[in-house]
Amino acid sequence: MQLELITRIEEGVLVVDCSGRIVFGEESQLLRDRIKELACQNNHIVLNLAGTSYIDSGGLGTLVALYTTARHSGGAIKLANLTKRVGDLLQVTKLLTVFEVFDSERKAVESFKKAA
Repeated sequence: MQLELITRIEEGVLVVDCSGRIVFGEESQLLRDRIKELACQNNHIVLNLAGTSYIDSGGLGTLVALYTTARHSGGAIKLANLTKRVGDLLQVTKLLTVFEVFDSERKAVESFKKAA
């Protein structure tokens, strides 16, 4: 399934709904390009992964690169609504210790207020 991205602003935070697969190639490039383009305007970002069915090593690399870029610009990328499969993958790769992960989009958005 091709990756589809829907972006919106919730309480001043950029929310990106990701549906499909985040894999090496066009999908990872689409996510990278969209986030980099939008991060210039708002570097407080929540990736809503509820509709993400699969992430491969290229997709993980993209998430880490975006995380690093956001941190260097004073922002943050937080993850919300992980599917079991994606959550297990982040657990095995120890990336759960890198990303802030929330079980709901609302909690992820609110966490930016608490950090401020």
